Amino acid sequence: MFMKSNYFLNNKHLVDGLFIIGWMYLPPHDPHVDDPMRFKPLFRVHLMERKSATVECMYGHRGPHNGHIQIVKKDEFSTKCNQTDHHRMSGGRQEEFRTWLREEWGRTLEDIFHEHMQELILMKFIYTSQYDNCLTYRRIYLPPSHPDDLIRPGLFKGTYGSHGLEIVMLSFHGKRARGTKITGDPNIPAGQQTVEIDLMHRIQLPDVESLRSFNELSRIVLEVREQVRQEQQQQEDGAEDGEGRAPQSPREPQRGPAQPSVELPAEKGGGPVDGEAAAAAAPAPEQPAQSGQGQPFVLPVGVSSRNEDYPRTCRMCFYGTGLIAGHGFTSPERTPGVFILFDEDRFGFIWLELKSFSLYSRVRATFRNAEAPSPQAFEEMLKNIQSLTS
Repeated sequence: MFMKSNYFLNNKHLVDGLFIIGWMYLPPHDPHVDDPMRFKPLFRVHLMERKSATVECMYGHRGPHNGHIQIVKKDEFSTKCNQTDHHRMSGGRQEEFRTWLREEWGRTLEDIFHEHMQELILMKFIYTSQYDNCLTYRRIYLPPSHPDDLIRPGLFKGTYGSHGLEIVMLSFHGKRARGTKITGDPNIPAGQQTVEIDLMHRIQLPDVESLRSFNELSRIVLEVREQVRQEQQQQEDGAEDGEGRAPQSPREPQRGPAQPSVELPAEKGGGPVDGEAAAAAAPAPEQPAQSGQGQPFVLPVGVSSRNEDYPRTCRMCFYGTGLIAGHGFTSPERTPGVFILFDEDRFGFIWLELKSFSLYSRVRATFRNAEAPSPQAFEEMLKNIQSLTS
């Protein structure tokens, strides 16, 4: 399986007779995360006799035309269209934009009343259409699974506000879980770690009526964030005190690959709301939720969601951070949030600072030969795709 630089989830190669076809996989139309993935052919290699082959670009609406493929290095290749005029339409860019909008979003521009959303959609069209199917592809692996994982790792379709649906890879790394963007947007590009979940800090939500208050949820989450900050400070102080001798850690040593530090930005707009803590963090993520059990769940008033059809019960919640940035990935920072596990195939994340909710649903498409040869190879792949946009 390959990822096309910075936008689409790509590519599965199938041998169809004497052809090898590269398929472009697209998320369903926003905000229907439970719908299946969409796909269409992007290029085709016609295998000839005497070890020769011809390459055809299948982008656009005028049928297959001349293209080129170049092997860059191991696990990386590029495609180039040699007849980009085949991508143009008689009605010019306006017709191309309206056609793209119907295919990408399943609607017309007149259906989108939000001015900011119109701006983002136009930016996305300009960004993606400039390549004219001259692209670079890099191999991606699916995350390895372990019996102790909270749920089975893999690819998920998620709602990202006005950006529409994006594909995220959920993977587990010892005491943390990561959501890595496979497709990106003008703010956070593909390859970046969109969410990080601290599996050592479980959050007990209040009753449904209390949960409807955003201030109540905010207070609980910020108290957990302060606890995380204090624990990190104690670890740093202990490392300094133990310099030159074996450090004595009060906690179980971390298993698995080394984890990146969680950047916790300074408070914006004052500290937590006063009041008693409604819940304490439970440092025991190893205890799985019982099958069939759950607690009622509802979004707090004022938290926006693209999909109102989210589950009304959840298994468990954890403290996490989400990556936000300005256009062009400017001023990125990690902000506090809540990871909500609904079931084996769905989870959510409340972005506290944005007052926004993302719902994620598992990608059920089957990808052949996508398993990592080793955990180390998967970790290296994550580093490589993130370095492309850092």
